[in-house]
Parts: sequence; C-alpha cells; structure tokens
Amino acid sequence: MTSFLQQHVNHLTIDVRSPKEYEHAHMPGAVSVPIFDNEERKIIGTIYKQQSQKLAIKKGLEFFGPKMRGIVEKVEEILDCRLQIADSEKQSPIANRQSELFIYCWRGGMRSGAMAWLLQLYGFKVHLLAGGYKSYRRWALEQLAAPHDLKILGGYTGSGKTEVLNQLEAEGACAIDLEELARHKGSAFGNMEQVPQPSQEMFENLLAYALYEQYTKPGATPSIWIEDESQRIGLTNIPQPFWLTMRRSPLYFLDIPFEERLTHLVKEYGGYPKEALAEGIQRIAKRLGGLEVKNALQYLEEGNINDCFSILLKYYDKLYLKGLHNRSDLSSLLTKINCSAVTNSNATALLTPYSTV
Repeated sequence: MTSFLQQHVNHLTIDVRSPKEYEHAHMPGAVSVPIFDNEERKIIGTIYKQQSQKLAIKKGLEFFGPKMRGIVEKVEEILDCRLQIADSEKQSPIANRQSELFIYCWRGGMRSGAMAWLLQLYGFKVHLLAGGYKSYRRWALEQLAAPHDLKILGGYTGSGKTEVLNQLEAEGACAIDLEELARHKGSAFGNMEQVPQPSQEMFENLLAYALYEQYTKPGATPSIWIEDESQRIGLTNIPQPFWLTMRRSPLYFLDIPFEERLTHLVKEYGGYPKEALAEGIQRIAKRLGGLEVKNALQYLEEGNINDCFSILLKYYDKLYLKGLHNRSDLSSLLTKINCSAVTNSNATALLTPYSTV
C-alpha cells in the first residue's frame, strides 16, 4: 500500500468501481471511470449468485465491450484537463507523467484487471493496487489506530482557531484541519453553506491520507497540529482510536477575551440570512433554554446580531469548558496562552510556547 501511495502522487488514479461505490467512499484524489454503472453491477452480481461465475463474466463483457472506446477517450479527456490546470497554475510540467496510470477496483479483481488490459493495449503504463480499495481501507483504519504525536489547538468558540491552524502550516508546521475534511465547522451553525458532508467512511479515508501527507511532506515536523473538536463534527465522527489520542495529547489553549471573540463571530456569521441563523438557534433550543432561545430570536429579528450572538457565545463557552474538563489529567496537558485579539498571528505564540501576544 505504501509503495502505491508513494508512486501515485501527481499521476491519475482511477477508481473503476460503480458510481454508487465511488460516491460512498474512495481513495482521496481518485477519479471515477466506472466499467459498469450501478444497474449493470447489480445485474452481474445477481447472475453470479443465482447462476454462475462464467455467465456473470459473459454479461460483464457484453456491457464492457461497447464502452471501451468511450473509456479510453474519457481517460484522455481527464488527462488533458489535468495538464491544462497544471499549465494555468504554473505547476511543474506533468507531460512526462501523462502516460502512467494507477487503477483500483474493490479488491483488485476482474474490473481493475479488465481496465488495465484496455488501457495498456492503448499505450498507457498501468499500475494496479494489489487488494484494491479494500486494501486501502484496511491501511486507512490502521493509520487511524496508530499512535500519533499530536498538538491540540484549543480555545473557546470565536478564537479563530482555524485561521491560526492555517498560519501554523504556512509557517512550516504540520497541521490537519478536521473541519475542512468534514466540510463542517462543528457547531449548530457549522454548515451554513449547506455543503454536503462526506460519508463516515470517506471522512476516515481523508483523515488517514491527510496524516500520511503530513508525515511525508518535505520538512515534516514530528508533531501534527489538530484543532480541538468534539468527537462529532456535523454528521461525521472522529474515529474512536484517533479521538482518544487527541484527548491524551498536549492542549494549547488560546485565552482570548469574550468581547474580542464576539466581534470576530459577528463578522464571520452576521451576514448569513436570519432564517438560517434562526434554524441554528432552534437546533440547540433544548440545551439553550426557553428564555434564552426567545431572547436570541427576538434580538435576531430586531437585527441586534451582537446581543443575539452574545447569548449563543456564553452557551458555547460553557459547553467547551465542560468538554475541556472531561479530559483526564488535564493539568499536565494544558498550556494557556493569553492573547489580546483574534488574529492568525497568534500562531507565533504557539511556535514559542508560554509567550503572550
């Protein structure tokens, strides 16, 4: 698996499974070029189970034969598009990589074998993933269960942790944005853009690959920065083994005044439609309490975003504090860093611990 991952970088990786399989979860960066559509795969599977393997293979060939030219042309089209993007972004030339492809199916069987035969016949150099997607999935779960040297970036809601995390990476540190992988910011207001989240399996695949990328990038540091999160991010969950590693890792807490954080949140969320903000408030209504919900909604309706968000921020501060103290041995893990404002320059304090900015 490691050899495949090392070699496939900057090359086209093709997932030949059905669209439904691909949409559920796939190797990060792979593109879908299915041999069979969802219905065809279902038909072949039924024949295999109810009749015989040979009849299933014949039916597969019946479906595959008329598609062969179209598949080759689709691969060429994808490669041309990649080349144009590389040129427009002034990336390093990839023309010499255009003829090399990496292919996988579910378990490295007939589907990837048939695709490899076709594309090799046409002139491409093809690499197959031994064991297929199943092999990648096993590897991903192993990565998530392995020990990791993590540094946890903490702070109350509105501390600008994501911006600081990005700045840490810009300054050469290793960092992974779990919210970006989950496509959710982790609160009742975490998906205001209504972006579809990945499946749980795909989230795990993305996280495992992100860990691999951080460890293997040039100048990689021993530790990886991760933002302090609840285990659940929207509809996805941080895998239990990795979550436990996070909870046992050193926590660097950006201690920023309430008013500074409130101002930051008003700037970040205040422009969203009132209806969307009201829906977010209703999602936490039971925990927020009837009176606070009523007041928050009234302030929102009046356009008093500052007082509305003040109610919500006090709620989230209490919630974060509770989660903070649920850690075992917190006193030995926690480093508080006093910060006067919400700014990505707070990353400097994290790279020189115990300082104040």
